[in-house]
Amino acid sequence: MNKRLAIIILTAALGATMLASGVAVASSGSSSAKLRVVPIVMADPGCHWFKVNGKNKLRLTVNGPTAFRNLDEAALIFAGKNFKRHLAVGKTLAVTKAGVYHITMVGQHKDDNNLLLVVK
Repeated sequence: MNKRLAIIILTAALGATMLASGVAVASSGSSSAKLRVVPIVMADPGCHWFKVNGKNKLRLTVNGPTAFRNLDEAALIFAGKNFKRHLAVGKTLAVTKAGVYHITMVGQHKDDNNLLLVVK
């Protein structure tokens, strides 16, 4: 088994365990509010994708604050207007401000996907 396949399997197992345990992310403005958690996963071709209802998507539009869990193989960079955050593997980030965000992987190859997130 090569290193990349081992990382994919371990990342998927970690993500499934975390989702099954009902881990929720609270908005920074309200400690009792639960946000929808959207995983960002590694899958070929293209490397990283939003995983929504069992399907891989390059673009995602959400209504209101949403959390994103990095189940990819490296840290992700969320970039928007006056916003730039790194999201480590296995961690979760709540995006609460409306806007357009571009998501790339640290050290990303030219042929990897650039994810587009629109928060309304």
